[in-house]
Amino acid sequence: MLKVDNLSAGYGDIIAIRDLSFSVEAGQILAFIGANGAGKSSTLMCLMGLVEQKSGSILINGQDISTTTVEARITNGLAIVPEGRRVFPDLNVHENLIVGGHVTEASIMKSGIDYVYTVFPRLAERRGQSAGSLSGGEQQMLALGRALVSQPKLLIVDELSLGLMPKVVDECYAVLETLKQNGIGIILVEQNTERALSVADEIRVLEAGNLVWSGTALDAKNNTALTQSLMGLS
Repeated sequence: MLKVDNLSAGYGDIIAIRDLSFSVEAGQILAFIGANGAGKSSTLMCLMGLVEQKSGSILINGQDISTTTVEARITNGLAIVPEGRRVFPDLNVHENLIVGGHVTEASIMKSGIDYVYTVFPRLAERRGQSAGSLSGGEQQMLALGRALVSQPKLLIVDELSLGLMPKVVDECYAVLETLKQNGIGIILVEQNTERALSVADEIRVLEAGNLVWSGTALDAKNNTALTQSLMGLS
């Protein structure tokens, strides 16, 4: 579904990721793990066209989207749940969801919003409430729901569990599991290494913008030295 080759990206003269290659299949979860500043979020933002791509290629379903706009990437099936949620606090829940589908056809938006209200009943109950008045967990549900309105083929999720109560984290991860079962590809950056290893199919470890380890989650869990090192990042 997604194929990335020799991707380098950064900010002006600063290179945040170097020669990174990976792929994601339908119904697969790929998790990026690494310390702060490793280049994880920069990778995700580059995929969405929000960080400058210096070299390499990004293909989704065989189509090169390296030079396309953010809007075009959404219509090609990408969507992102950004770190820190970044909901629009002065808009209500329903209006935030409309923003998530603003580049899609009206029918896709409507069915997408209906789906979000099904998987997150609390958002349905609070559809007229301002996003800024929601709890942190509810805002994360809204950020995840907003990304789902466009009905993406590949969902990009940055720090899903950050600052959330365990019960809310469980609810959000249950949605990811459902999406996976429905054939949605997922790229995940997660500070909770144990959680990432429990849900991901594939693991990529970044350090200072470089890929230093890659393999299956099972391989990672069976590598004691690697696991101990990764747990220290949580």
